[in-house]
Amino acid sequence: MKEIVRIGIIGGGLMGREVASALSRWFVLENYPVRAELTAVCDLVEAQREWFRQIPTVKLLTADHRELLASPEVDVVYVAVPHHLHEALYLDVLKAGKDLLAEKPFGIDLAAARAIAEAARVSGRFVRCSSEFPFLPGAQRAYQFARAGKLGTLLEVRSGFHHSSDLDPAKPANWKRQVKTCGKIGVMGDLGMHAVHVPFRLGWKPKRVYAQLQKIYPERPDGKGGTAICDTWDNALLHTEVEIAGAEVPVRFETKRLAPGETNTWFLEILGTDGGVRYSTKEPKTLWTFQRGKEQLWQRTDLGFHGPFPTITGGIFEPGFPDCFLQMWAAFLAERAGQLGDRFGCVTPQEAVQSHELFEAALQSHAEKRAIDVH
Repeated sequence: MKEIVRIGIIGGGLMGREVASALSRWFVLENYPVRAELTAVCDLVEAQREWFRQIPTVKLLTADHRELLASPEVDVVYVAVPHHLHEALYLDVLKAGKDLLAEKPFGIDLAAARAIAEAARVSGRFVRCSSEFPFLPGAQRAYQFARAGKLGTLLEVRSGFHHSSDLDPAKPANWKRQVKTCGKIGVMGDLGMHAVHVPFRLGWKPKRVYAQLQKIYPERPDGKGGTAICDTWDNALLHTEVEIAGAEVPVRFETKRLAPGETNTWFLEILGTDGGVRYSTKEPKTLWTFQRGKEQLWQRTDLGFHGPFPTITGGIFEPGFPDCFLQMWAAFLAERAGQLGDRFGCVTPQEAVQSHELFEAALQSHAEKRAIDVH
């Protein structure tokens, strides 16, 4: 009989409901080593909690995260709350002896990220950070292409995440628009983990960065008839240098909340002298690969439904966000069980800290208008 892993959620909003959806579809995974069930949910808002009452496996709904953490019916906790709450809640999860799938950016700043990572190390609990888009088939193929050494001498890399939901100046401000709740790193904390996950996993860690940061709208409606200050960065371009095979290679990370025409676009482009690969969720079934020959050739491959973890879904179908989210959870629990093998895994605490080191250096770079070493 398969082991049952019992999941608790702290933060029952958008991403908490996505977890519930993913766990309710767990049976679609074929020959998977464990079963996962949602057993407990914590949220301060009663209406948010009540939504989860329709899920038969949920045994506890509470407004007190300490009650959830004290429950013997919870083995793993997923936390999706504003960034300023990360450190305290993540440390409480670890003190309670639970494993943790943390939301990005793994703390409001570098000091918080380091404190969480150290607490994870000392506790011995299994801890990873969320980043789901690299689990799409196209992203996985791009990662494997780069890993296979088919690129020749690397020329350049672009990795990023764009959306345009903030283009409308009449959109009310929320917690992601204010430093006190989102953090000084702004959009880098909100979207940056998506951009750095694959390059970091390939071992491409920046040595220095030159950053261009933008604040587009300094205030927005507050939803109560007044206005609210918006003091976080909206768009960020990080021009970095990475040492790969003994050579310095330009790697650009892009995170934008105001990118005209982009609903929610994750992309990765890697170019070398012998080959290249390009993938974007704007064309979710399409993988572009480059071959150097007598003629310069970009080849288009029409992808099917093939994730790291097999499912019952036919290969002819097109994957979407719920599928990569499920694959991320499958990777998390497989690695927790010691059965990930050579498959792609979730962001580690060390990688989360490295992302904060990059973002901290980017803040300094923008302020001083010069390239800054990343430590």
